[in-house]
Amino acid sequence: MKTIHTHGFDRARLNRIGDWMQRYVDERKYPGSSVLVTRGGEEVYFNSCGLRSLEMNLPFERDTLVRIYSMTKPVTSVAVMMLAERGMFHLDAPVSSFIPGFAEMQALVPGADRIDQVEPSTSPTLHQLLTHTSGLSYPFNPGVLAQAMDEQDLMFKPNQGELAGMVDQVAKLPLAFQPGTRWEYSVGIDVLGRVVEVVSGKTLAQFFAEEIFEPLEMTETAFWVPEGAGDRFASLYTPLAGDAMALNASKSGGETLRLVDQAGRSPFESARMFSGGGGLVGTIDDYQRFAEMLRRGGEANGHRLLSPNTLNFMMRNHLPGDIASMGPQSFAEQPMEGMGFGLGGAVVLEPGRARVPGSVGDFSWGGMASTFFWLDRAKDLTVVFFTQLSPSSSYPSRSELKALIHGALIE
Repeated sequence: MKTIHTHGFDRARLNRIGDWMQRYVDERKYPGSSVLVTRGGEEVYFNSCGLRSLEMNLPFERDTLVRIYSMTKPVTSVAVMMLAERGMFHLDAPVSSFIPGFAEMQALVPGADRIDQVEPSTSPTLHQLLTHTSGLSYPFNPGVLAQAMDEQDLMFKPNQGELAGMVDQVAKLPLAFQPGTRWEYSVGIDVLGRVVEVVSGKTLAQFFAEEIFEPLEMTETAFWVPEGAGDRFASLYTPLAGDAMALNASKSGGETLRLVDQAGRSPFESARMFSGGGGLVGTIDDYQRFAEMLRRGGEANGHRLLSPNTLNFMMRNHLPGDIASMGPQSFAEQPMEGMGFGLGGAVVLEPGRARVPGSVGDFSWGGMASTFFWLDRAKDLTVVFFTQLSPSSSYPSRSELKALIHGALIE
């Protein structure tokens, strides 16, 4: 039987992806999903299956709008580096230079079991915020600081008021550790979103719209569901009996697809908080345009957002070793062994240690609702996967998808 090639892919092997996606739907793991694969900028594969709304029986389609959550972080990181390229700051600048609330910082002492067990600390740098080594945390992480953040609901949700006020609240708490000593997934990118506002004089929504989305023709990506979207916005589901954002919770419900944020009644339809760490809504084609800009070294549609030198710098490992070597206690959207961290995403250092096929230098990140993207510059490959199930730690879909893609790539 003759193998049919498409841009170096075996077509029959590519078609396994659709079977895999359908199995997730049939087993009621995901409500629906879509995947888009490009090579050398040419579309190689697209498929969607299942539903964007189980209640309304609406199909998950190519133009379905989803919450991309932490896949917002690479966009904010690009915004930061665009300003750095203009000489507006250097990455070793303390964040207190832009947000005075971070001037007199304290950090929890090692082994602290109370929020008042602190010692003096330096203000985190912009680089430490970009690389999750700042000492900040997330409410869903384990630990004393995370618990305090959870009690104050410091989550940068779409209906939680203004960005500046939330960042100031974060600055009042101590850091989980001295900046630079550990890696912990955090709201650091949300804080950087506020830095972008202070330095540019624009709201983060304005900066994204004018300086990133318009040049890239990302017409359906914003901090809120775009007007005229009709019923294209997907609903969000969880297999958990409790909080869909409780990453460390093992308590699952009998219902694997419990509705937690219904399209038509979602705070993302009237967002006021511009969360650079997790607030964007968009379509798969829009995000693919952003990922392709990264793969192409900062340029798309004749517009250059960043130089290739800056993109190469962002996609290097900025940690002393892999993430695992930095003593993380938090959840992350990626494996930690064999994976480094750049600016805005994870970087594959050693595929064998990461235990997932790929190329050294693969750059990737995911979102809380199980969305994922990666780009492989060695193979001119970009992949975006969309679904709407929180938390993303529920199923090993990302490593399975990577195996499927590399199993189909034969040239």
